[in-house]
Amino acid sequence: MSDIGEIRMQVMWNRLISVVEEQALTLLRTAFSTSVRESGDLSAGVFDPRGQMLAQAVTGTPGHVNTMAEAVLHFMNEIPRDNMFEGDTYVTNDPWQGTGHLHDITMVSPSFLNGELVAFFACTAHVVDVGGRGFGADGKSVYEEGIQIPIMKFAEKGEVNLDLVRILRANVREPNQVVGDFYSLAACNEVGHRRLVDMMKEIGLTSLDGLGEFIFSRTRDAMLERIEALPKGSWSNELVTDGYDEPVKLAATVSVRDDHVEVDFTGTDPMSRWGINCPIIYSKAYACYALKCMVAPDIPNNAASLAFFTVSSPVNILNAVRPAPVALRHIFGHMVPDLVLGAFSKRCREKSSPKAPARCGTSTFRCVRPLAHPAAALKC
Repeated sequence: MSDIGEIRMQVMWNRLISVVEEQALTLLRTAFSTSVRESGDLSAGVFDPRGQMLAQAVTGTPGHVNTMAEAVLHFMNEIPRDNMFEGDTYVTNDPWQGTGHLHDITMVSPSFLNGELVAFFACTAHVVDVGGRGFGADGKSVYEEGIQIPIMKFAEKGEVNLDLVRILRANVREPNQVVGDFYSLAACNEVGHRRLVDMMKEIGLTSLDGLGEFIFSRTRDAMLERIEALPKGSWSNELVTDGYDEPVKLAATVSVRDDHVEVDFTGTDPMSRWGINCPIIYSKAYACYALKCMVAPDIPNNAASLAFFTVSSPVNILNAVRPAPVALRHIFGHMVPDLVLGAFSKRCREKSSPKAPARCGTSTFRCVRPLAHPAAALKC
């Protein structure tokens, strides 16, 4: 690619980021939920037709962004391509296919240009109520925690599913706010779609294939360079913290391979009978967040960068399975970055000496100790 071609692609990449930033701002400005308006408890992003995240809005939380990155593929598995139409919007709050608990609504909308599917837009937000016992740990199963919305159409060809709206109104304590947030989420994706179409027409693009390959290839090369520079090996960490009625042990082993990094939660305590369990999709989101802070905080977060991280676990409190109660899944999900970064810090201590600080193998590898804010890095 010529220098001019490189510059042109970079400009389009920046333009795509501005598209998802405006998408997120639409949700911030129109949301009924206070946690969305005041705290940015949301995510927004654009995906290629294969469901790979091209870009995310800076506004948002790691738990929402990285679960959304996986959730779009679940939507594509449930809704076949021949049942996708212009003006569609799909929705779910399934904890295992969305963001980990029922209070978060995920919406996905296909984006068409001249009758061809060119992208998907997705967003998530925390709503004020989903019925059931409310936002607490008292439920003994997910069925007690509120209404469950399987992956389905909120709108088809621009027509809202009013049956779904009526069901929502009959099952939540704040129907106007909840339904209002559903429309806010749909508007968020619609704004993203309109801005993308405007951009593609202005530049003369008929698909995002070329831009997507540019984004992913540059991201892959940069990530591979960072991972190759890391010291290779496996390090384990345990963290004991308060549970609902007894302490809970979380355990993780982080393994740095030649071309990827693995996290395994084997050794973590079993699922709880209280609603503090965490579906694996949410545990993975925060594990990947910690790895990203550690390995490449300056490289854009997209499908290519996330592909270098794998997370596995037997069934336990960080890999809860249906119908476990999961309303407060963030209680331990938010512990995962400290758990993962604590394992990385073992490498720092291995190389430390009383006389000189450890370099941890290479100047590009920054050791991070568990902190209140995991993104803050400490050079060892």
